[in-house]
Parts: sequence; structure tokens; C-alpha cells
Amino acid sequence: QVQLVESGGGLVQAGGSLRLSCTASGLTFSNYAMGWFRQAPGKEREFVAAISWSTRPTYYADSVKGRFTISRDNAKNTVYLQMNSLKPEDTAVYYCAARRQNPANVAGLYEHWGQGTQVTVSS
Repeated sequence: QVQLVESGGGLVQAGGSLRLSCTASGLTFSNYAMGWFRQAPGKEREFVAAISWSTRPTYYADSVKGRFTISRDNAKNTVYLQMNSLKPEDTAVYYCAARRQNPANVAGLYEHWGQGTQVTVSS
């Protein structure tokens, strides 16, 4: 049974930083591209970042480019999202997702999802 467990969310002031983690089990982690998505209240789930199984290449939504960094440690079955210079509009539930093929920016192309972690950025 595949499980993706996110952690690291919380409340932070604008301009602050958080690092999210997502640890996978029940799959061969190094065979999967990983993605981060987010969903704010009343909005659709949107792409944030993705990373290939081999750590390169990486992809980012324009809204987070230059502020967020996705990385992974295949030895720990974990993908990270370092979020700097956070803005109130980054407030959302953040989800990690796994895809057997190449990274993608479409949620429907990912096969496995975590339960999400809340990130709240106060102004």
C-alpha cells in the first residue's frame, strides 16, 4: 500500500520560510517523479513544483519561481519543498504526489497523493 505523508506545515508571517517534507512508503521511490500541489479554500488544486526521479530537471509554477525549491533524497524516500519569502497568497493545503513517469504539472496525471499539510501565511 502506497503512502505519502507530508509534514512541516504551519503558521508563518509574510516573508518567512517553511520546509515541507513528504515521505513515501510502499513504492520504489527512486522510480517516481514527485510533485507538490496546493489548494486554497474555494480554489482548484494548482501545480507548485515537480522533480524528476533523478533530481533533475525541476519545474516550478511562475508564482513560486525564485522563492520555492524542490529537492529529494532517494535514500530517505523523501521529497522536500523549501519555501522562502512566503506571501499571504501562498496560504493553502499543500499536497505531495507521485507519478511513475516524467514530472508533470497536471494533478490528474499523478497516481498517488498524500493527505496534505496546511500552510498559513499571515500578513
